[in-house]
Amino acid sequence: MNTPDLWSAAWRAITPGLVGPRSRPAPALAPEQPAPAGADRLVHWLRHSPAQPLFRACAARRLAVLAYRRVTDRRAFGAQLDRLCRVAVPVSLPALEQALREGRPLPPRSVLITFDDADRGVLDHALPALTARRLPAVAFVVTELVGTDRPSWRQEAAFLLANGGYARAVTADGLPARLAQLAALPDPDRRRSLHELRVSSPVRPPHRQRLTPEQLRQLAAGQVAIGSQTLGDPELRHCDDDTVQAEIRTAHRTLTGWLGTAPTAFAYPGGGHDVRAARLLAELGYRSAFLADHRLNPRLPREALRVSRLTVDPGCDGDQFEAVLSGLHPAVSRWRGAQRLVGS
Repeated sequence: MNTPDLWSAAWRAITPGLVGPRSRPAPALAPEQPAPAGADRLVHWLRHSPAQPLFRACAARRLAVLAYRRVTDRRAFGAQLDRLCRVAVPVSLPALEQALREGRPLPPRSVLITFDDADRGVLDHALPALTARRLPAVAFVVTELVGTDRPSWRQEAAFLLANGGYARAVTADGLPARLAQLAALPDPDRRRSLHELRVSSPVRPPHRQRLTPEQLRQLAAGQVAIGSQTLGDPELRHCDDDTVQAEIRTAHRTLTGWLGTAPTAFAYPGGGHDVRAARLLAELGYRSAFLADHRLNPRLPREALRVSRLTVDPGCDGDQFEAVLSGLHPAVSRWRGAQRLVGS
């Protein structure tokens, strides 16, 4: 059975009665921002479903790039790494970029570990666990937060919205929907709305420990490559051309000064691809750029500046973690998104 057949069989196994010769094709969907695996109880059941072995067989022919957001428990993260070492082949950023450059697929079951919006948790909790197992990783940095104690604008907005903050352009029901609405605004409107939230909320968000330039160098010395996540982490798809240029060029110049070498990897803020950003990244010499679309890649990704990643909760259990690695959890997330769209 070839790979497409395996994927078809796996999909039929998790959607009995919904996918088959007589089924109408599902509508094409833009990737939604997935919930972390730890939040999805359905995966516990799916982990033992007939689909899991099929998805695991398919995943052996794919590259998984894991995207962590915050690591707070060294032991739990270490347990995930131990499981990863048993079922996969961890690879480094230089290995991936060499494969992209040479057009040579990575080994079966290859996995790259990355961290978005890197804060002190990467240094205090992730680095010791990685070092103990001699594993490489990549940490993406929002440069205007380095050396500060500020939350990111997304963290700040979530706190303010949950604590009485109000903005005229943010009217959706529920906190996740409001955050998504805020992120989707044109960048000037997003900034204006964030200011309104700050003015209207009676409380201020807590401080957040950030990395310093010296600590970035410490991570780099410990096999954690440092990549760019722009100056201020706006969703570039909603920015004008001048802002895209300033966000990427300023962060690139700043990181080069701190590290002594230019970064070669980039994470798109919010996880969405932007053609203008990709052109500029190529001009600046970036060798890889990463999405947050909760998908696996071919062992040789088709586009170096459009590499997919899987969102992972560092606190999820072993069954949930394997469901993410196999591609089962991402498939279920997309199917449930399609069901919500059909039912709306």
